[in-house]
Amino acid sequence: MSKPPLTRDTILAEYATYGRPRARWKIGAELERHLLDATGRPAPYFGHHGIGELLQRFIADGWVPSREGPHPIALTRDGASITLEPGGQFELSGAAWWDVRGIVAEAEAFSDALDGHLADGPFRQVALGYTPVARIEDVPWVPKGRYAVMRAHMQRVGTHGHHMMKGTCATQASFDFSDEADAARKTELAIAVAPLVTAMFANSPLTRGRPNGWQSFRGHVWTRTDAARTGFPPALATFTYERWVDYLLDVPMMFTKTGGRWAAAEGLTFRRWLTPEGSAQAGRAPTWADWDLHLTSVFPEVRVKKQIEVRMADCVPLPFVAAFCALFEGLFYCPISLDAGRGIAQRLQRYSTREARFSVACRDGLRGVVGGRPLAAWAEELVDAAASGLARCRPEDAAFLAPLAEAVARAETPADRVLAAARSAEDFRALRVSMHPSGTMG
Repeated sequence: MSKPPLTRDTILAEYATYGRPRARWKIGAELERHLLDATGRPAPYFGHHGIGELLQRFIADGWVPSREGPHPIALTRDGASITLEPGGQFELSGAAWWDVRGIVAEAEAFSDALDGHLADGPFRQVALGYTPVARIEDVPWVPKGRYAVMRAHMQRVGTHGHHMMKGTCATQASFDFSDEADAARKTELAIAVAPLVTAMFANSPLTRGRPNGWQSFRGHVWTRTDAARTGFPPALATFTYERWVDYLLDVPMMFTKTGGRWAAAEGLTFRRWLTPEGSAQAGRAPTWADWDLHLTSVFPEVRVKKQIEVRMADCVPLPFVAAFCALFEGLFYCPISLDAGRGIAQRLQRYSTREARFSVACRDGLRGVVGGRPLAAWAEELVDAAASGLARCRPEDAAFLAPLAEAVARAETPADRVLAAARSAEDFRALRVSMHPSGTMG
């Protein structure tokens, strides 16, 4: 069935169709990782053992490619996709699963396949939130038209746009909601506890081969990019479809794509593009595909599309990926835990500003202090609420929360484990082994 003409009202009407009944709620995950050699050099796209060759090996496994010119730049199979970040970070966007067990099985199979395809070359998977050795200027760009426009845009805004594009790796998960009110409860909770979650999953303490003074340098980098499209927009703190859509309509667009050709949007907003004057400026009227593309260029810590995407965790090893998914599964999918989590969030928000709390989390991890309490104490309350929800509503996934609960009880982050390993490792080759995505953190 064809969609109605694109207007603000029809976009709002589209959002009203996105909820689904509780019995159909699923979970999805997006898992990025670095591909680094024994010196910490990231894999280039071109050349022997490059990412282009790696994608060809996945194509031989039955993955279906999307190309820009002759170059494969994304693959799809069975509801999942493999995509590339601007610096060659390798990402699995997984299928939707009924439980965390499905996510773990999919991630393990993908990691094993990737290890197999990398085995005869110099590059290996590394689970860190930021590239640990290379200068960002030395990281080669992936040949995607989107990134060429984005590269120029990020030079004009903030100070760390290229660090974000080529250096960061994250863990993200997506969750369903039933209606607008349910989306509001979950979104407002997620944006409020973002500092706690960033602290728990902080895993980017190295740059240029040395400790950088941050537990989550990735999180810090994001605060130094394009403020109009990142961070904590007010529309998420008091969420309605209308506030969220108005925010998206007013975020300056980054690019347009017409007939396969990418072009800078030159400050055009989607709201203006919907007018005759804006369509004249762009050379055509916008389509629903343009709206979907615009949503992919807005990067707050929580993003609402057909699902709620939580985006505030560093790339971490698989046991912590599972715990990240289970944490929000427990909080979002059990009403009692959702209420408990919102109570914790309300108390946390009495102290300082959201941006200040987030900065503490990025710098100090679970040892940071907010409201006279270490973030570890706040986080322990949140994990307990999630654990209660899993035990009550999704007991099959309760065990996945254990590595996180144990680490929080010790006030220990993945970054702490990386720093300890770095102190004892003879060189990066030895350190790299300890940072494989399958590694345990307990």
